[in-house]
Amino acid sequence: MIAGIEPVNAVETIGLNLWYGTFQALMDVNIRVKKGIITSLIGPSGCGKSTLLRSINRINERLGYVRVEGAIRVLEENIYAGDVEPVQLRKQVGMVFQRPNPLPLSIRENVLFGHGIHTPASGKISRAEADGIVEKALRQVLLWDKVKDRLKKKATSLSLEEQQKLCIARLLPVQPQVLLMDEPCSALDPKGTEAVEELLWDLRGQFTILIVTHNMAQARRASDECAFMLMGELIEHETTEEIFVTPRNPKTADYIEGRYG
Repeated sequence: MIAGIEPVNAVETIGLNLWYGTFQALMDVNIRVKKGIITSLIGPSGCGKSTLLRSINRINERLGYVRVEGAIRVLEENIYAGDVEPVQLRKQVGMVFQRPNPLPLSIRENVLFGHGIHTPASGKISRAEADGIVEKALRQVLLWDKVKDRLKKKATSLSLEEQQKLCIARLLPVQPQVLLMDEPCSALDPKGTEAVEELLWDLRGQFTILIVTHNMAQARRASDECAFMLMGELIEHETTEEIFVTPRNPKTADYIEGRYG
């Protein structure tokens, strides 16, 4: 990033192509995700949404048969530059998965887990400082009042909605700039979905949020911009209102109107 200049885009892909073995999952994807807003990725199953999401924090690289061409920039930095370590990238780009995945530890230990990984031994903090980190993160995800008296309880004792909020809270102490969310409400009931969507709007502005969803109503309710993907290609990317009301591409209109997918 150029000193003193705040980037407009949090994430940008340039000619991004990705293969799983011989299967090409992404085809020349060019997208710019604006900083500080919620952008949803929509499209039928297998269209490349989750693959694109997982490319942004290089989690796809855990699979030995993945090959990538093109560029991805996060806050103007090339994530494939030789001096970029995946662990440091994931400090800037946190990820929440379809099903809540709290660690088999206490609520408190879950919140502090990421902070411990990304803090050098020389930067060890006091108990009071740790307590402050836990309270701040849980307040940010609107969980503090519900769990403040049971922080030593296993995180798995929480409801699914609370577990998903805790998974988001676990990311916050390392101060990420971008939050990637892959179908974060798919395991939740309507009440839990509503609670997580409200949380996303509360976090909007503090973070750039990129969310994959199959739920068209959710995409319309809970995002500022929307990008439609089909068969590995980015078809259209506009404001959410434009995508749903006046899509430019007939393929987008077909998907929005339920003609396929």
